[in-house]
Amino acid sequence: MAVQEPAGTDPAPAAVRVDPRIARSRAVIVEAATAHYLAHGYREANLDDVAREARVSKRTIYNVIGGKEQLFRAVLAEAIDTAERFSVEVAAGIGDTDDVATELGGVASTLAASVLGGRIVSLRRLLIAEATRFPELARDYYERAPGRVMTTLADGLARLAARGLLDIDDAELAAEHLAFLVLGASLDRALFEADAPSATTVETRARAGVEVFLRAYACRP
Repeated sequence: MAVQEPAGTDPAPAAVRVDPRIARSRAVIVEAATAHYLAHGYREANLDDVAREARVSKRTIYNVIGGKEQLFRAVLAEAIDTAERFSVEVAAGIGDTDDVATELGGVASTLAASVLGGRIVSLRRLLIAEATRFPELARDYYERAPGRVMTTLADGLARLAARGLLDIDDAELAAEHLAFLVLGASLDRALFEADAPSATTVETRARAGVEVFLRAYACRP
């Protein structure tokens, strides 16, 4: 006999009814796979090793996510989602205060530290190496990570300009100038060097980049 839903209620969407055990397994697998792909690259990655490192069976990986390619896509999708959320958070509040130097200095320090101090450089190396094999992932990453940073920076700088706190005609170009002054050279160097720059170096260069930016875009008396 069919089971009827209680009056006045609608069945929950299928997407909401996620087995928490599967969600936990997926998170553990993706975390282990991320470390494995970063250490070995896509071609040398081995699902048996990922399963061992995640402490699950190889069959579980296939059941929860899929094979080697699907797992790689899951790793990059998680990284892209995380980068996108951060991009919005770090730059969304620009333009809320009158102290432009302090505000931009804080945003610059946070942005530079997150890009240069975590997994982002390693993930970019991995994605660049596989951009020919996975061109759509490379495009998606650019649009939703560095591209989203540029968009949110531009929006914030436009708000500052509208309030008469900066002299900006082209907010998108100004956002590019700010981003590259803050971390462009450091990021380029980090992509080709094994040792990450020190936190002090990252902070110093980020602050110096903001100073140069403000010299170019400050409102003149």
